[in-house]
Amino acid sequence: MPLSRWRLRLLIVSLLTVSFLGALDHTVVATSLATMSGDLGAIDQMSWIVVSYTLASTVLLPVLGKLADLFGARLIFLTSLVIFLVASLYCGFAQDVAQLAVGRVGQGIGSAGLHLMPQTIVGVVTAPRERPRVLSLIGVAFPIAILVGPLVGGFVTAAWGWRWGFWINIPVGLVALVLAVIAVPHIDRQPARRFDVLGAVLLGVSITALVLAAGWATSGGADLPVIIAAAVVAAVGSLAFVMVELRASAPIVPLRHFANRTVLMSIILSTVIGVGLFSVVSYVPTYIQMAYRTSATVSGLVPIATVFGMLVSTLVTGWLASRSGRYRLFPVIGTALAATGLFVMAALPPGLPLWVPMAAMAVVGVGTGAFMNIIVAVAQSAAAREDTGSVTATVSLVRQIGSTTATAVVGGVIGAGVLAGLPTGIDPALLTPQAMQTASAAVQAEVAALYSAVLAPVFVGLGIAYLVGVVAALLMPPGRLADTLEEPAPALAERTP
Repeated sequence: MPLSRWRLRLLIVSLLTVSFLGALDHTVVATSLATMSGDLGAIDQMSWIVVSYTLASTVLLPVLGKLADLFGARLIFLTSLVIFLVASLYCGFAQDVAQLAVGRVGQGIGSAGLHLMPQTIVGVVTAPRERPRVLSLIGVAFPIAILVGPLVGGFVTAAWGWRWGFWINIPVGLVALVLAVIAVPHIDRQPARRFDVLGAVLLGVSITALVLAAGWATSGGADLPVIIAAAVVAAVGSLAFVMVELRASAPIVPLRHFANRTVLMSIILSTVIGVGLFSVVSYVPTYIQMAYRTSATVSGLVPIATVFGMLVSTLVTGWLASRSGRYRLFPVIGTALAATGLFVMAALPPGLPLWVPMAAMAVVGVGTGAFMNIIVAVAQSAAAREDTGSVTATVSLVRQIGSTTATAVVGGVIGAGVLAGLPTGIDPALLTPQAMQTASAAVQAEVAALYSAVLAPVFVGLGIAYLVGVVAALLMPPGRLADTLEEPAPALAERTP
């Protein structure tokens, strides 16, 4: 039964509030990371505060997606929110890094549900044609959190202390919980089916090994043999997972998703976003500081331009896709725009006005936002209704894995390239934006040229990733999103040959 307009608006407000809570927590904690680890006397263990959260949120995505299909998205959504709030309270009372890491695991589990369940609920209770608009409204939580999170985190940490960075979630989360209880409709569960425990374990082991290998490769947190061993575990675990899923009666990730061309192309496009954009945004401020010789504050304008472009594009294209019911044009244009922006970034010489890289990265943001939420709606519409949770989780999972692994590769390439091309006489330990501000004009020019030379092939490589997305978008079967939940969409259900 379709929701009334009033109920739908209340649902959007509820889901947006919860999505914003989960996204904001991540950016707030990132801002106060050094303060909390220093206060707990464990600067050398700072990475565990991040790794514990990332691992939990990544590993639990497919599990929660399948649980939503089996037991109803509403139950998993409310449970995830409660877990997140309890974990936030616990994190605020942590007395050492071990306790904080445990709390962050709980936050990661809850955060996975806060990210995934709003999209799943939209896929269950709204008509396919309405989903792009609703998902775009909910999706603005992420870019807004990126924009305001550092400001909130900095203010809260300075005014009240880092513990309030966690405790501030409680009043906001309780309001979100009340809204969710009222607004989220009861969703029918599937007939009792056996949960794929072995598949969940194998997938969890594989993802954990992959994330750890990628993190260690970036940070140098482990020796090369350990990194290789983790990569081997990830590969073997993935192969075993596929074999188990082929035999499971209710697989954690139904492999039939990959036999549906529309779903497969959506998965590829989601991976492109993780690889092409999310992997590089964290390095762009440093690149701008070094290549354009700006302050840390000024360098933040470039990712802000990227996120703002994504925000505007998400809202506009979501509305257009729901209005017309057509969807393929948006990923075609979006991937082409993003690739163009990255190729322009690769070609920029150092010393140009700052508005030039801002404009180029804004184009990347506009291109990415043009299809980021639409592909979720399309994948949901192409999959069977009983697979809404698992297909949504799969689209999100590949994006997160792509981002994690590509971030490791990009970080390694930048680090190795800068060290290899470092001008004679400059101590690598002093190669910081702050040190460069006091260096001679000649040294600044050399370092700026070095960073431009190192980052150019990185931008080209990421642009090529978006070109792969162009091909995937063109291979996506054309079709029109159905006007009602009951209306079939045969073009969306096309399978690969």
